[in-house]
Amino acid sequence: MDTAELIFKIIFVVAVFAVSLLVAMYSTYAERKVAAFFQDRLGPNRAGPFGLLQPLADGVKMFMKEEIIPSSADKALFIIGPSLAMLTACMAGVVIPWGNSLIINGQEFMLQITDVNIGILYVFGVVSIGVYGIMIGGWASNNKFSLLGALRASSQMISYELAMGLSIVALVMMSGTLSIREIVADQPGAHWNVFVQPLGFLLFFICALAETNRTPFDLPECETELVGGYHTEYSSMKLGFYLFAEYINMFISSAIIVSLYFGGYNIPFINSLGLSHNAVTLIGVAAFFAKIFFFIFLFMWIRWTIPRFRYDQLMRMGWKVLIPLAVLNIVITAVYLLWKHDLWTTSFNLQ
Repeated sequence: MDTAELIFKIIFVVAVFAVSLLVAMYSTYAERKVAAFFQDRLGPNRAGPFGLLQPLADGVKMFMKEEIIPSSADKALFIIGPSLAMLTACMAGVVIPWGNSLIINGQEFMLQITDVNIGILYVFGVVSIGVYGIMIGGWASNNKFSLLGALRASSQMISYELAMGLSIVALVMMSGTLSIREIVADQPGAHWNVFVQPLGFLLFFICALAETNRTPFDLPECETELVGGYHTEYSSMKLGFYLFAEYINMFISSAIIVSLYFGGYNIPFINSLGLSHNAVTLIGVAAFFAKIFFFIFLFMWIRWTIPRFRYDQLMRMGWKVLIPLAVLNIVITAVYLLWKHDLWTTSFNLQ
């Protein structure tokens, strides 16, 4: 890696981190506006024009609130919990291809922090570590409600990670790679994977809702039963880290859904317009973020429309509905691939 590429990578890492925080910050504003629209209210409109400075006001409020650590809590783990949740939320974005590439002074720079050939496995690994942040925070609080919320979160995330992983298997079978960049590159124009894997997309999207603890899967923090769930004892920016991590996870989940099933930065007919390579790349980045914002809105729409599940319904859906459907999707995909490549007849002839 030469000096120019190293400088570009450092700038790009900072840019991705800053954009993730900015999108998460204004997702709180957008959620309050969406909720207000559905409930025939105005939403935040005092801080700045149209209330656009409300996220900054909320951030200042979080920093200024009193920092409280319960005397009976494990202080080290009490601090590590929200820190780990925030860290893992930010780590997942490094393997996402945010655009194609830019050519500057004859040198090509990829709009991706790193392209590992096991990108999907990396994302699943980071997401799996994220549950420790919730579990540690709930246990370290030495509060029964917090512990119950943490137990709910861990069992829910483990259950739905199984269905999410199985839903991806069929996609990997069709694309033949675990690299997210290569999966995006295999979806030129409008040849998106959602058209060949609709069931896989539906399963993955439902599991993404559960993994981010969004309604109707927000059982770990349901205020009617567990006060505030796993973050009941938290205040100030430690609470802010937990809340912020949820919105970053929602942003990253939307980016992964778009990359795997909706072509990523690819849009129809863009290459037929005769534009320069850099112009096509920048339009692709804008289209990528437009798709992401649509799914963030969809997350919010579902939250303010569908009531919360009971916990037994949530677990039954994960184990008795989603996992069998994911296995069925794998079988159907395998049969289709055998038929497409004429391997079915070949295998019988060999026998």
